[in-house]
Amino acid sequence: MKRVLITAGGSGIGRAMGEGFAAAGFQVWVADINAESLSDLPEDWRGTVVNATDEDGVKALFAEIAAEWGGLDVLCANAGVAGPTALIEDIALEDWRACVSVNLEGTFLAAKYAAPMMKAAGKGAIVVTSSTAGQFGYPNRAPYCSAKWAVIGLMKTLAMELGPHGIRANVICPGSVEGPRMEGVLEREAAAKGMTRDEVYKGYASGTSMGSFVEAADIANMAVFLGSDAARLVSGQVIAVDGHTENPDPKV
Repeated sequence: MKRVLITAGGSGIGRAMGEGFAAAGFQVWVADINAESLSDLPEDWRGTVVNATDEDGVKALFAEIAAEWGGLDVLCANAGVAGPTALIEDIALEDWRACVSVNLEGTFLAAKYAAPMMKAAGKGAIVVTSSTAGQFGYPNRAPYCSAKWAVIGLMKTLAMELGPHGIRANVICPGSVEGPRMEGVLEREAAAKGMTRDEVYKGYASGTSMGSFVEAADIANMAVFLGSDAARLVSGQVIAVDGHTENPDPKV
């Protein structure tokens, strides 16, 4: 049975990934900074409370996985935060660093400790959650966009560095995903632009050729594919699951 670790797996996209991998027959281990989100996991899942930016905690997590599972087949580096919604001159350095740390350094640390385990097995897959914000610039989202562009560069490097060891690396770029995180973005952007939440929502949806937000399950389905043998020669790719974003600065 194959084994998957999902960071930020207690809720949202990460939880949907866990459900998708479980349905595909994987053993599932999720890590999350929020202990409450791990309190209702399915009985056959493992869960660990860890801060994705705490190297000691991440190192201990992978040591625990090695001891209990003996290895890892798929890493879903999914931890991320939305960060501030503000003009560049109004963003505090502290807020910038907090956003970049979780989105970029959290991905780096997970990959750093997954790589030796996968190298030892001569195989593996790393699936990084970026965003369409990693493909376009978005006004008022400088820290988030910068970090999400950066994880694509990290993934491209991992694909080249780890490919000779049989390890694949790919990025998923979700578009606007229904859920609490996007609701927060909508409310903050509405306030920044002097619009209503519904006006901003319609602007985002109309900025896709399919006219729709996506569901967490849509992202999970792509992650399961990228972690499966069906994608054995898919590596170094940036794959958007977004209904085709056409307008990176949605307006009504």
